[in-house]
Amino acid sequence: MTVQTITIPTVLSAGDVVTANVSEAEYLAQYAEQRYEWAQGVAIKMSPVSLIHAEIVDYLRLLLSAYFALRPIGRVLGEPFVMRLAAAESNREPDLQVILGDNRANLKDTYMDGPADICIEVVSPGSVALDYGVKLEEYEKGGVGEYWIIDPIRHSCLFYRMTEKEVYGLRLPSDDGSYTTPRLPGFALHVPTLWQQPLPDYGAVWQAVQQLLAADR
Repeated sequence: MTVQTITIPTVLSAGDVVTANVSEAEYLAQYAEQRYEWAQGVAIKMSPVSLIHAEIVDYLRLLLSAYFALRPIGRVLGEPFVMRLAAAESNREPDLQVILGDNRANLKDTYMDGPADICIEVVSPGSVALDYGVKLEEYEKGGVGEYWIIDPIRHSCLFYRMTEKEVYGLRLPSDDGSYTTPRLPGFALHVPTLWQQPLPDYGAVWQAVQQLLAADR
């Protein structure tokens, strides 16, 4: 019997390794739509998400969708939509990715060809090392403009923004807990709201975004 030897990177992402020595083309054709990610030739099955994870992702997507409906400067996409980072040799499926302005021209039918302007990952128990470590390094190397780590386990958020030196600098919310970014004029993410139960519904989100943008005129 012939035993096949596979090569697995020294640092692996969270999740179950499905197979190694997978080309990028094979990944996109066979794995991308089934909650798999690809890093350095390895196909990885993504970990299951918790209820609070799903609720926060849904809320953030609703919040950003309302913002872009009222200020159409971009769009928000969720997993399993792939972001291809050639410089980092990875294809990731961020919980949410924000694509702005001319960068929308890099959207293909099934993947984003290059770095998103903002990537958002909501931490699950099985993704701590991935979100805080591996993806931070990959997104920085791949040129993602901002990386938000939303951690409902620890009730904390980290906001990384690319600097002129092409490395991430950590940005903090204001004294009232709101995070703003020049990439999203008039937008503000109120961090304490993320830990509320239940989270604001569609009507409350729409009203809040309308008030934010009215104040920004």
